[in-house]
Amino acid sequence: MCGIIGYVGNKPVVDILLDGLKQLEYRGYDSSGIAVECDNQIKVYKAVGKLNNLREELSSHAYEISKANTGIGHIRWATHGVPNVINAHPHTCNCGKLAVVHNGIIENYKELKQKLEALGCVFKSQTDTEVVAHLTAMNYAKVNDLKQAVQLTAHEIEGAYALAIMHSDEPNKLVVTKRNAPLIIGVGEGEYYAASDIPAFIQHTNNAIYLKDNEVATLTPSELKIEDSEGKPIIAKVEKLPWEPVALSKMGYKHFMLKEIHEQPDVIRNILAGKLRCSDEPICLDEVKLNKDSLKKLNRIQVIACGTSLHAAMIGKYIIERFCQIPVDVEASSEYIYRSTVTDSNTLVIGVSQSGETADTLTAIKQAKAKGSHILIITNRPDSAMAREADSLLSVNAGIEVSVAATKSYIAQLTSFYLLALYMAEIKESHNIAEINKIKQEMLVLPQKIEQILVNKDNIKACARKYSSTRDFIYIARGINYPTALEGALKLKEISYINATGYPAGELKHGPIAMLDDTMPVLSILMNGSVYEKLLSNSEEAKARNAQMIALTNSTDKKLDELFDFIVRIPDVDEILSPIVSIIPLQLIAYYIAEFLGKDVDQPRNLAKSVTVE
Repeated sequence: MCGIIGYVGNKPVVDILLDGLKQLEYRGYDSSGIAVECDNQIKVYKAVGKLNNLREELSSHAYEISKANTGIGHIRWATHGVPNVINAHPHTCNCGKLAVVHNGIIENYKELKQKLEALGCVFKSQTDTEVVAHLTAMNYAKVNDLKQAVQLTAHEIEGAYALAIMHSDEPNKLVVTKRNAPLIIGVGEGEYYAASDIPAFIQHTNNAIYLKDNEVATLTPSELKIEDSEGKPIIAKVEKLPWEPVALSKMGYKHFMLKEIHEQPDVIRNILAGKLRCSDEPICLDEVKLNKDSLKKLNRIQVIACGTSLHAAMIGKYIIERFCQIPVDVEASSEYIYRSTVTDSNTLVIGVSQSGETADTLTAIKQAKAKGSHILIITNRPDSAMAREADSLLSVNAGIEVSVAATKSYIAQLTSFYLLALYMAEIKESHNIAEINKIKQEMLVLPQKIEQILVNKDNIKACARKYSSTRDFIYIARGINYPTALEGALKLKEISYINATGYPAGELKHGPIAMLDDTMPVLSILMNGSVYEKLLSNSEEAKARNAQMIALTNSTDKKLDELFDFIVRIPDVDEILSPIVSIIPLQLIAYYIAEFLGKDVDQPRNLAKSVTVE
């Protein structure tokens, strides 16, 4: 999981590469590097750690590279080889004339490395990427043409990759290609960009081409040529990007995560707009391309996702089964792809991914699609590879999410699941219409309830401060909020590195209760409804083991004051919708604890925003 950027044009390239890498830093920050064309040579500069370390390295070479206007850059999240300068990209061939940056994994790199070493290539790094540099250089010696050399290399390598390659014998030129990894070409006036994601160049141009798998593009200041894997010319569609550079600003907030938490009321409003107008009108989801007969024939739904998206999917299961009476299976994509794919044309397969590029989920939906299932994708990126595989596409419209820890995209996914479940229930006539209308009415006021929490954060902040010194944390819930407990725990461990775990409250006494003592905080997600009394009983069991008890609740029950050491109250909400409201304080608790501990909130260690490798 890495980010790449390339530029060819007439502007000084170094600042363009560094600014682009800054916008891609969510994709990795173990190390970084650039290669630029200077005085008929390729000069490479690398640094370990955050991007500022590369800036410092480049400051002592500012004059010699100031006139360069062609180059490639890379920000790394290590998959092969430890983070160090040698393993950092770009990588070069032995003669130093060719440089390459790569996002992905070369699955057959060991076999290729043995072959290349036997032919005299000397490897310096532990990475899989270096084989691409040596192999392409060897192919270049045969054909004396960079584009053809890259095409030959692409035929030999296996796995997922996005590559940008330059050669000093062909100045002012980049050759890029991809397979199962994102790569977008930015189209300017007398200049072209190539990058793993749009934010890398959106401040320079909003015209882009989405390169397809196995296509090879040659970029020079004056033209762009795209060919398929067999060398046939491709006329690509230039698309207008909807995003503005202001979306990448913190807008006065200390961190992107805090900004994105505060954007959630408007995210919900944007999703509901045009889809849920009022409680007594049917939900409009034109994006779902299943007609009434097809929906009635469905006998099973599979939902496939990873990480935070998996927790949204678990809540999706709960509400679809309740309103639609269709059995729903939820599975981690990384597990789904390594077992028999049991699905058919009467199965709806839902893929959930913030980026739409998650490698495991992308592979899983391709497997299901091959079996004839209708593929519905819920994603924040309608321009993604996963969206292009969809038969039906629900774009969650959350806007660019910069912080690695997902917040607003999670809320957007949840809201989309509620709309989908209610939409299908209305068509199937599988649930009481009065209750459906009641839920729709409450969905319309969810943004205001979240805003009430966001303008009254002092108690949440006090809770975070009180428990910021703990080394372990347990979250418990039942029913529809069990995934909320998992997501709250994930947020805390992601950005604070505290060992946080979510449990179904009824499972506490089946093992985890052994961990409880006066050093262990237990946070109970205690919502009014069907499991309130049961969860209250589980909380009393934990209290009896001297655990430090915290309640997140919409209850005004006075007996909670005696049971809990700290209470965070939220506006009253129907139990079925409570996951959308109850996650907000958990996001804020995680945020403030991480801030109190001095952690890097937006870029936690070892994590990347979008995992585009399996």
